[in-house]
Amino acid sequence: MTTFALMMKWSNCYSNRRTGSSKSTQIPRTEYQRDFDRLIFASSFRRLQNKTQVFPLPGSTFVHNRLTHSLEVASVGRSLGTIIGRHLSINEIDPMDTDSLQFYQFDLSSVIAAACLAHDIGNPAFGHSGERAISNYFMEHAKTRIEGKPLRSYFSDIEWLDLITFEGNANAFRVLTHPYRDKPESGMGLTYSTLSAILKYPCESKAINKKFKHRKKYGFFQSEKEMFLSVAEELNMHPDQNNPTVYKRHPFVYLVEAADDICYRIIDMEDAHRLGIMDKNTVSESFFNIIEDLDRPEDNLNKILISFKKIKDNNDSIAYLRAKAINALTLQAADTFINFQDKILDGKWNNTLIDFIESSSPSLSDIMTLSKKAIYNHHSVVEIEITGYHVMSHLLNLFVPAVLRQRNKGTDRMALNLIPHQFTEYELTKSPYLKALSVVDFIAGMTDAYATEFYRKTTGIDISKHS
Repeated sequence: MTTFALMMKWSNCYSNRRTGSSKSTQIPRTEYQRDFDRLIFASSFRRLQNKTQVFPLPGSTFVHNRLTHSLEVASVGRSLGTIIGRHLSINEIDPMDTDSLQFYQFDLSSVIAAACLAHDIGNPAFGHSGERAISNYFMEHAKTRIEGKPLRSYFSDIEWLDLITFEGNANAFRVLTHPYRDKPESGMGLTYSTLSAILKYPCESKAINKKFKHRKKYGFFQSEKEMFLSVAEELNMHPDQNNPTVYKRHPFVYLVEAADDICYRIIDMEDAHRLGIMDKNTVSESFFNIIEDLDRPEDNLNKILISFKKIKDNNDSIAYLRAKAINALTLQAADTFINFQDKILDGKWNNTLIDFIESSSPSLSDIMTLSKKAIYNHHSVVEIEITGYHVMSHLLNLFVPAVLRQRNKGTDRMALNLIPHQFTEYELTKSPYLKALSVVDFIAGMTDAYATEFYRKTTGIDISKHS
């Protein structure tokens, strides 16, 4: 395994080195803003506007999609980065270390905001149903014979594990760093700091262990293993248990994760209210209870209640409380990070910021219980998950056997002609694993609408649009 010369410190856990570059640049303040800008203009980010967050899209009532969710997470993340950056620059950085002072005073907020934009960029269409469809396709077809060989026999054990436990987090790392055909060799060319901040699970698929927060899932496919190791070494991440591909989380991850957790826990309820799934009293009481539980000195409950009652529009009044709840949770998450910063930096904290807050906030726990019952099991959510599962399964079955067969003719050849050029890596490699991943790249990148339209055309349900 790699031996690091330095232990992680606040002064050496960031870098403006980019993928595709062998050294750091000399203009650190602008590099991290460039990460944010590159993501904003990336086509893979724009496609999030038509990927399901929770509720079906589109509809007559506006609800969040993956793009609006990511933008709001980035807003909360920027606030967390600003607060923590200011704290670290004042309390933990040597005044003579001007580079680190500049980074924490001005740039950490951009790193966290950019990572927040990117945190869902690897999620396939139809939410978590899309992830399950990809995994289950390979499990269910393990014995399906392709040119006389079962599908399972085409892959090594670790490659197979990647495919049957497809993970959106690992796919995000691939989307950001993989040199797709005829695209830049550096992928999106993001800084290592931003990449480190999305690695919630810095381990490979065979290292999953749900007892540990950082190994609950996995963070990279075998195809991006070397890139992951490069990021880990550059930022002095802590190796875990002498395993060369298992690391402790980078400190910045906790801020990105907290921003995501805060937004989905609160905003899913706001969407449920807009759709009439939850009534105003239930949602407003839940938000009030969180603010009361946290008991932030800057939150005057009586003043908040008076302001709330003055707002006559139901949606606007809930939006007001949503903003107050998010603000309280953001400040509490920042305080929690500061309280445990030494353990976080040393890789010795097996928790998340929001889980820690939840342990002393019954109302936050109540929101999760209520959401699981009333939102995530609502018939409209279940219906889109079932639909998405069938759509994704069909598309995989159309393309995976086609790329693995050495002689393509008939339907296979026609199917392969439908794959855009940037995803045709299967033509350049003899590796069945990379061939399969090229199909997964294409299908996972689809929006809900495009995947559904593709399904209709290739099953003959909607043949009119072929003419």
